[in-house]
Formats: sequence, structure tokens, C-alpha cells
Amino acid sequence: MDLRPAEAAFWFVLLLAFALGGARAGEGFPALIGLFLPAGILEAQADVQGPAERIMLPVHVPGATNFYAPQVLTPVPARGLPDWLVTRARYAHLTSAIPAATAVPASAPAIAIVIDDLGPDVAGTLKAIALPKAVTLSFLPYGDETPSLARAAARAGHQVMVHAPMEPEGAEDPGPMALRTDLGASENLRRFDWALSRVPGFAGINNHMGSRFTQDRAALIPVMERLEGHDAFFLDSRTTGASVVVPLARAFGVASAGRDVFLDDVEARGAIEDQLAQTERIARETGVAIAIGHPHDVTLAALKAWTAYVTARGYRLVPASAAIRLRTEQDAMKIAAAER
Repeated sequence: MDLRPAEAAFWFVLLLAFALGGARAGEGFPALIGLFLPAGILEAQADVQGPAERIMLPVHVPGATNFYAPQVLTPVPARGLPDWLVTRARYAHLTSAIPAATAVPASAPAIAIVIDDLGPDVAGTLKAIALPKAVTLSFLPYGDETPSLARAAARAGHQVMVHAPMEPEGAEDPGPMALRTDLGASENLRRFDWALSRVPGFAGINNHMGSRFTQDRAALIPVMERLEGHDAFFLDSRTTGASVVVPLARAFGVASAGRDVFLDDVEARGAIEDQLAQTERIARETGVAIAIGHPHDVTLAALKAWTAYVTARGYRLVPASAAIRLRTEQDAMKIAAAER
């Protein structure tokens, strides 16, 4: 058989490789063919027999216009700050009017805001709970959801009170289980204990109505004894100028003071803002003021706006117990000064 020089060389190298390398020589067989055959010959022949499977590897194409296309063997270009942070910085000026939390000195005038009548109106109560935690919340015991709402208020950081129903003058109904002057002490205590049990975690009470009951010393004495046992305070809602709550409570060692302002006797935004201004004036003049409001939409909206700026104007917003303590100290100093 006649062999051309190239073919003779090919077979000589092949036989030599198998003689020296054995089976491992087969691993280099495709490369050896490539030395002797022109590029593309094997591919062309393979295509005639049918397409072979191919493994495709992603290759980075420089200058890709789509940021989200795969990037291979090259670093992903940096984009700077994330979009959410860029957006916040871009629109920061829109919130610049909202004051940051301002620290006020302990000597600054103190204001306590109490929202009572809570419990029966669930929607209004939830809005009250959303107010700053320094606002004190007082719950009517007979609301079906009162216990769970009181717990929610405490979890949100509010001081919680019992808004205890008491007998008014006239025919107005204070609600079920109200304390009355025509009931004996044992019955009033049974009703009072029930009211206290309905408001978990209470720190004190204030009277719901009660213009008649809060004038009656004999009727109040069992209430004061019970509060002293609970180490709880009595904020007098002052529904009558003839109330004897504060001096009687203090005589029994119960912390007590009277409210200064009703915020929403007139349920109008302007009137409520005027009452808040009056509360500020009292706090400036005396060092402490106590205001009571109710869960009306207009009241809660006015308070939401007012509480956002009250510290920036130099006032301290404090719980009812802190305001009662300050008022008690003031009254004790006045008595001491008068006795000199």
C-alpha cells in the first residue's frame, strides 16, 4: 500500500504514542487529529451524521446596554445609593417641617392629657391608643371590649385608668353599675370592685359624671379606702364645684388632684384648640395643667396635631400620675408657706 508522506507520518506518530502511553494516549487523540487535518473537517463530517449536543457557556459582551443582563468575568458596575435611599434624600425637604423630638428640662411646665369614655367606642379607642404614650387613657368598665382594649393601651405604653361611673345630679344615666348615694357601702364597694376588675393594670380612677356622688363624704369614704389599698390615685373630673374628692382622698393617703380644662365641651376644632391654648397658659403660670378630652374624631385630630409640637414649644407631656404628684407638691408648699 502506497502511503503519502503526511499519512505515513501520522500513522508512525500514532503507533509510537500507543506503544509508549498505552490507554492514556487515547485522551490526546482528538488533538493529534487536529495537527494533521485542516480546521473544520471534523465538524463538517459530524454535521453530516447529525447535530451533536453542545454546552453553551455565557460570555460577557462588552458594552451590553441592559443593566440586568448577566455579567461574566467582569465586575458589575456600581450604581451608588439604593433607590429607596436616593428617593428619601430627594424628598427630605417635604418632612423638614416636622420637629424632631426635643428634650425639655425637668423644670419645664408639665401638661397631662387624659382621654376618658374609652371602651364602648372601639374605633375611637383605637385612635386614642395611637396618640403619644404620654397621653393617659381612662376606660369605662362596662364596654364589652374594655379589658382587651385596656391591655392594648398598656402595651402601647399609656398609663391606664378606670373611668368609674358615679351618680350625677339630675336624671342623666351614668351607665350600669354606677356608684350611688342611696346605696349602702357594701353594694357600692361591690360595684366599685367590679369596675376596677374590668380595667387590667389601672393606675388610678376618675369619675364618670358623679356630680352628686362626689359631694357626699360618707359615700366616698369606702372608695378612698379601697383606692388606698390599691395604691391608686383619684383624678377628680370636677363635674361640680362642690366636689370634696381631693381633700378627702388626701386625708386617706390617696394621691389626688382636679382637672383644669375640659377640651371638648364644644366639639369644634377651633374651640378645642382654644382649650389647648388655655391648658398651656395654666401650665406656664402654675407649672402643671391637667386637661380631659373624649374620643371624638375632632378631639383626637386636634390632639394628634398638638402633641407633635408641644415639646418644641417647651412643655413636658406627662402621665396623669405625674401631674397629680406635681400638683400635690405645689399644694403642700402653699400650705406650708401659709402656716409660717
